[in-house]
Amino acid sequence: MQVQLLNKSLGGLVAVGLLGTALAADRPNFVLILADDLGYADVGFQGCRDIPTPHIDSLAATGVRFTSGYAAHPFCSPTRASLMTGRYQHRFGYENNIAFDPQNPLMGLPLSEKTIPERLKAAGYTTGMVGKWHLGAAHPFHPNRRGFDFFHGFLGGGHDYFSVNLRQAMGEGYQVPIDHNGKPRDIDGYLTEDLTRAAVGFIRSRSGGPFFLYAAYNAPHTPMQAPKERLDRFAAIQNPRRRTYAAMVSILDDGVGEILSALEAGGVRDNTIVCFLSDNGGPTQSNGSNNDPLRGAKGSVFEGGIRVPFVVSWPARLPQGAVYSHPVISHDLSVTALAVAGIPESETRTLDGVNLVPHLLDPGLKPPHEALFWRMNGGSAWAARAGDWKLLQTGANAAPNLYNLADDLSEARDRTEGPALEADPAARLRMRFDEWNQGNRPPFFPGYREYHEVKNKFYRELIGGAD
Repeated sequence: MQVQLLNKSLGGLVAVGLLGTALAADRPNFVLILADDLGYADVGFQGCRDIPTPHIDSLAATGVRFTSGYAAHPFCSPTRASLMTGRYQHRFGYENNIAFDPQNPLMGLPLSEKTIPERLKAAGYTTGMVGKWHLGAAHPFHPNRRGFDFFHGFLGGGHDYFSVNLRQAMGEGYQVPIDHNGKPRDIDGYLTEDLTRAAVGFIRSRSGGPFFLYAAYNAPHTPMQAPKERLDRFAAIQNPRRRTYAAMVSILDDGVGEILSALEAGGVRDNTIVCFLSDNGGPTQSNGSNNDPLRGAKGSVFEGGIRVPFVVSWPARLPQGAVYSHPVISHDLSVTALAVAGIPESETRTLDGVNLVPHLLDPGLKPPHEALFWRMNGGSAWAARAGDWKLLQTGANAAPNLYNLADDLSEARDRTEGPALEADPAARLRMRFDEWNQGNRPPFFPGYREYHEVKNKFYRELIGGAD
């Protein structure tokens, strides 16, 4: 186990009793910052050289950086379903990116699922969200109806970054008004900055009591749009897509800095847990992101599709400048939020995430997970990781591939084709995946492309039959 404890004396807090007493007396705030389609290598603490990210890097300096931090899925919407529930989204059939359809009462996070903000709100937290929801556009799925006291953002899978015509409602919701607690608003300037102002306003409005803020930025997801003055800062980057991407990430980093400054100004930074991660790997071809040295990209069960920048900072309790190497996954953050809020374990036992705090305080604890799993396309593509071994299958007709990530992070050497191994990790991982998969549901709805194909076909036939 690799945990480097720097500049922090843990003292007696490692003891469960004292930790529990501390949390009960002063429950922390929790800020979850989610980037959208950010590349694994596109922040400074991951070695990025052409895009300065000092504010995101400061979270690693004041907290714990996870070298094996994973998103729950290679696509946007399913990972968000895991974050909002603390569960593998496959448990309730949420396996595809959903379509933007405000008229469909079934297209969203199932109402049978209790959300993390609902649980925190019941425990006395004020809850707020800014940014990309992507868990249903119909009224029953609205964030204000799923546990958030405050919402400022958009309901679909993406959005234009500049001011839009409020009468437009095109495509996947990219040109609809911003939703402010159910009321339409235009973008105030550039969208990433607009979302930051809303996040800072939410923090400043808190007069007492703990709060939960989910800042789900859509940067650097397409469309690739940035203000000219920010593009000019990156004139040295020759590739125009990468230049725009750099500008977008830079503005995202500024937003993280403004959120941290608001916490400092309010005197609550030390006792606020701030988490930062991406919803999936970078889609290198469409937005110019960089996942080096990982293989694959968004939409893939190779590491480049699921391993993401992942940081947790809690200056009052956690080690600073630390590195944690055991695998963790996005919904661990959800369960960590519930645990530090004092919600009894009896209420969260059915969740799949793990409270990470004890593991970060005590290097002697066993890893949080015996294995992690991913599933796509109804199970035709999947992956399982246990320890350093990872088994994956990229499609229904593909043979499984086995990799040892300790010496092959780029997944370049398939070990199923080499000499026989003394222990058969492929067989063990396949058995574990099958056992896990027995508790999952088939995909509840199609992906947004398939959905719109069926919907458009229905209307074409309806119009054609009207004659």
